[in-house]
Amino acid sequence: MSEARLLLHACCAPCSLEPVRHLRLEGLDPTICWTNPNIQPESERIRRLDELRRWCAAEDIELIEASDNLDAWERGVAPLGATDRVRRCRACYGLRLSELCSVAEARGFTHVATTLAVSPYQLFEVSNELLERLACAHGLTPVIRDWRPWYGEATARSRALGMYRQRYCGCRFSAAEAALDRARIRDERRNNHRVRSVFAL
Repeated sequence: MSEARLLLHACCAPCSLEPVRHLRLEGLDPTICWTNPNIQPESERIRRLDELRRWCAAEDIELIEASDNLDAWERGVAPLGATDRVRRCRACYGLRLSELCSVAEARGFTHVATTLAVSPYQLFEVSNELLERLACAHGLTPVIRDWRPWYGEATARSRALGMYRQRYCGCRFSAAEAALDRARIRDERRNNHRVRSVFAL
């Protein structure tokens, strides 16, 4: 793969840390591609992109800021809403990875990958299936890696670097789902504390 030119889709700076490190260990020098029309609100999208810009500049990584087609996301993804997360995420991944592959083909890249393969909260098999299909349709080689075992290390490194860390995937539906999960965990901890207090009496 020494002749490979790899374009790496990045959803944020923290999730880019381990993929870039591991790809460099393989002898690859990835260029990062930003295309994330799912991230809402606009202030959040700008904050994540600014963090990625800072990190890429510090690490001397080329960053391509591709299209964030917000209208396409609202038409093709938003109608799926919160009722079917798998269908919603599949449509969202497809939109973003399709843009990645279009940019890669237009700019002479040979390989593509995505940082969606880092977070255990993403649909790993779904994103890989779409990446493979879209890459092949554009004459590109998909680089399928499982970086989830290094998610904890990425979390620790991003905190040590003082990076902004988001609390949800990106869209308004995932923000609501994450808030509900945090509330559920908080309630479970409170209930467990009450139970321990009762048994301590």
